[in-house]
Amino acid sequence: MKVLHLSAVKTFGGGENHILNLCREMSDFSGVENFILTVKNSTFSNVLKDHDIRHIRAPLSIKFDLRYSIKIISICKKEKIDLIHIHDPTALTLAVSATKLAKLPPFILSKKTSFPIKNRKRTLYKYNHQNIKKVLCVSEETKRITSEGIKDGSKLVTIYHGTTNNKPGTAPFRLREKLNIPSDKIIVGTVANHIRAKNLETWVKLIDHLINIKEQKHFHFIQIGSFTKRTKIYTEMIKEKGLENAINFMGFLPNGSDFIPQFDISLLTSQSEGLPQFIYESFYHKVPVVSTNVGGIPEVIKDSENGLLTNPYEIESLADKLIALSRDRELQQKFAEKSYKILEENFTTSVMAERTLFEYKNVLYGKN
Repeated sequence: MKVLHLSAVKTFGGGENHILNLCREMSDFSGVENFILTVKNSTFSNVLKDHDIRHIRAPLSIKFDLRYSIKIISICKKEKIDLIHIHDPTALTLAVSATKLAKLPPFILSKKTSFPIKNRKRTLYKYNHQNIKKVLCVSEETKRITSEGIKDGSKLVTIYHGTTNNKPGTAPFRLREKLNIPSDKIIVGTVANHIRAKNLETWVKLIDHLINIKEQKHFHFIQIGSFTKRTKIYTEMIKEKGLENAINFMGFLPNGSDFIPQFDISLLTSQSEGLPQFIYESFYHKVPVVSTNVGGIPEVIKDSENGLLTNPYEIESLADKLIALSRDRELQQKFAEKSYKILEENFTTSVMAERTLFEYKNVLYGKN
């Protein structure tokens, strides 16, 4: 079985990490050969240079660059591809465009966010394209929302991504030492690219509320993730509120999840999610989590059982929960141990890969 994975994303986030984990896990399955088509000079294509996975690069200077579509066709012909696994909306558009030029193998689409499918003729057409045989949803909530735009609900399947149980490497430096963070400071960490869904405006407002209003100056906040055009908004907010000494923006760091063990608490302030890889990684590294309850997050975190949840934008609630958790070492340990057990039993990449292969076989052979 030859599978071509399509990524038309120029950054590297949880979705790209999912592709990497999936291909690594499937390398242990006999009879499965994976290829990844990425954007030339993208962060993801650079990350793949350090991994033994066959990958090809295509130019994408504009969002609908047909050179990417033509590359899909050439790879399918040259490598005799059996199945195309599409991992983001832009890649879906380019794959559907390629079907106008040549006959392609069947598609499997991964839906990794909880954004609804827009009620537009062209958008509905591509998400209901006849080549798409299965839509793999990252959570039950994503499946529910996606079902509103998919005519054939039998195509929808939930497969949680999880994380690998044999994570490589350690962080190249200690955050406390590199950033001169005093030993009595509580490090609250976030791994998220600077995109709208992650709602870093609320993140800054929360820190302002903690430091300047509640005078909880024993917190220090670390944020890891690719900068975007939104980054300037956040840096200006930080400067305006005088929070420069309480926050470090680290930007994109290769293997950024390796820094999670150095966090005392993991924090997410997202306004929309599928189910973020950062939560699984925090579970794996036994770091307790405070998060908003959006997307599929409540499917893996039960409030006050293995983490703390609050509604999005509720700054005071988030602040109170961070303070309460920071003062209770026993509760931190309880959340960390319980979450790790939940991860081991339900959300490993080996389970994810096995279930994905099950769907591949269903599409290709009508059996498993």
